[in-house]
Amino acid sequence: MHAVDHEPRIVILGCGRWGRTCHSQLIEKTPGLHLHGIAGRDPAKVAAASAEVGRKGYVGLASVLADPEVDGVVLATPNSTHADQAVQALRAGKHVLCEKVMCLDTAEFDRMALAAKESDRLLSVFQNRRTDGDFRTVCALQEAGELGDVRWVEMSWQGFGIWGGWRGEAAMGGGKLYDLGAHMVDQILQLFPEPVTSVYCRMHHDMPERDVESEALVVISFASGRTAVVDASSLAAISKPRFYVRGTKGTFQKFGLDPQEDAMKAGDIETAVEPESLFGTLKTADAERLVPTRAGCWLDFYANWRQALLGEAAPLVSLPEARRAIQVLEAAHRSARAGGAIHL
Repeated sequence: MHAVDHEPRIVILGCGRWGRTCHSQLIEKTPGLHLHGIAGRDPAKVAAASAEVGRKGYVGLASVLADPEVDGVVLATPNSTHADQAVQALRAGKHVLCEKVMCLDTAEFDRMALAAKESDRLLSVFQNRRTDGDFRTVCALQEAGELGDVRWVEMSWQGFGIWGGWRGEAAMGGGKLYDLGAHMVDQILQLFPEPVTSVYCRMHHDMPERDVESEALVVISFASGRTAVVDASSLAAISKPRFYVRGTKGTFQKFGLDPQEDAMKAGDIETAVEPESLFGTLKTADAERLVPTRAGCWLDFYANWRQALLGEAAPLVSLPEARRAIQVLEAAHRSARAGGAIHL
């Protein structure tokens, strides 16, 4: 990869909340990474976003790609646009960090990966939830052997009410499976690195005002015989555990979400602290105890991306890992349409 030999200068493409409040804050807080600007299609929104983040505004992707000072772009844009925008940016010699979901299917992914290879530029995906405290806690329990051989994992991420905006439009790559499911599938594939043998998905469309799913339940089977379940819902006024992990030595259950997003919205992600009331419970044959949640740190993701841009480290999310997650999500959508399991 053609590494950057100076402080990387980054432009965020997307003037929505996530570009303005998440990526801008993380870049600004990452030593050795420079937020160079923010871009969008609407001149009025660009002007407002530029004023909010205190950086240069660009109208249109072409104006970003024409600027030789820009080293990389962060795509905080609708999911359906990621593939085309990434290919354009890579071919223009820019490094690309793409919001999840990275793209909508493996054909799009392969096109993006080829452009990255041909341009000798870095392509990665913002799977920040790998650095969530709750996921780090599950990984630590698994690595320490406290759960024994983990055989069954359920991950749930639920709410009450369907999303508006482009996230509520199927043509734009909306829906909770592509959005929140992308995080859960990525986490599951980190816990279970062995081959996936089949994917089954059951979807509901219970809210006629939107064409995205109101419910998505995905069952992933692995060559080892392990099973993982993803449950994303817009009809859950009472949420299930975020993590429910069963192993041969014990079971771990945890409710609630990592506190970093709320802290970020309040103005400073580094103030995030999880209350003890949300600590998970580990129960074995002999005992039951609360497990303090490990500290999460989304800033670790951007610190790693900076190192990867400089050629000092491998990116946290490799392209083979990213493709594997897209393959599972693609199979889930195929399964929901077909009404049966998809064998991989």
